[in-house]
Amino acid sequence: MFLDEALIHVLAGDGGNGCVAFRREKGIPKGGPSGGDGGDGGSVRIVADAALTTLYPFRFQRRYAAGRGGHGEGSNCHGRNGRSVDVPVPVGTLVNDATTGELIADLTEDGQAVLVARGGMGGRGNARFSSSTNRTPRRSDPGVEGEKRDLALTLKLLADVAIVGLPNAGKSTLIAAISAARPKIADYPFTTLVPNLGVVSWDRFKTFVAADVPGLIEGAHEGHGLGIRFLKHVERSRILVHMVDASAFLAETTRGLGTEAEKTIRIIEHEMASFAEELAKRERILVANKSDAATPEQVKAVEKAAKKRGIPFFAISAAAKKDLDPLLTHLGRRLEETAPVRVAPVRFLTPPGPERDPAEAVEAETGEP
Repeated sequence: MFLDEALIHVLAGDGGNGCVAFRREKGIPKGGPSGGDGGDGGSVRIVADAALTTLYPFRFQRRYAAGRGGHGEGSNCHGRNGRSVDVPVPVGTLVNDATTGELIADLTEDGQAVLVARGGMGGRGNARFSSSTNRTPRRSDPGVEGEKRDLALTLKLLADVAIVGLPNAGKSTLIAAISAARPKIADYPFTTLVPNLGVVSWDRFKTFVAADVPGLIEGAHEGHGLGIRFLKHVERSRILVHMVDASAFLAETTRGLGTEAEKTIRIIEHEMASFAEELAKRERILVANKSDAATPEQVKAVEKAAKKRGIPFFAISAAAKKDLDPLLTHLGRRLEETAPVRVAPVRFLTPPGPERDPAEAVEAETGEP
């Protein structure tokens, strides 16, 4: 099942308490303090994993807790540190604070990680308080509580090309024809209920990723139909393939065909621009599908609309796998020409930060030195 939104609660481990103890051994009557420090609590990280494609696992588990630190013990024994927890999510996941709405991280590379809940520091044992004026300290620090927060996870698919259009335009048929994806295909609207990703091969060994976005209708940006739920998956794509069913125009005159084609195309244009202004500026090509079932006049009406907008035009038949190579070659070359500069992925987005003195942490929480 495809799931692209989830709410989870993360809880870091508390630090262990420091210990009050004194050395007691034969022949050493005044061994002095020997209480060890408590262990640090475990932290929680969100980690991008390319093996995952959906947030579906979070339907069953929504609470992730790290282990607490062990308490200090005598003989200057340090408590064990708590077990940290890594929460795997699909690449392309946005991590937001569910309370404030603040964006914490956008995980776009496999292996990227963000620290979302830091474990509490362990308290100091009484051995830490020994001094020339206080040889038998009887105080220790409690462990600091770990952080906890509610997170909103949102998945935006990472695809080079997004195929958009009205229901039954043939988007699923196209992605099935050019990749190994096998979406549901039928002769009724809204057959596709979730986005489908496919790896497309062109020019022998070169590839790119295409996404079949479920059919949009008028008012999609307001939530009509499948609406805004899937429009967000278009945002990361570098090129939009706007697909039109050329055989669906029923006007009797050539002029009427042009008017009907314009109306059909403008519906999708308006919905994308209303959802995000930058989508209206995204590189786009216009594709007339079902050319084998359409008349030359119907195909010509879509081509005229493409020329009016100054965007590339292709006429194909996805079902018959006709004229697909020119389309794929154009997409592949444009993706190569506009490829962003690649940088080494950030492996840890939130640095651990400067070390704090445990005494300062306790003083900040309790107000006591």
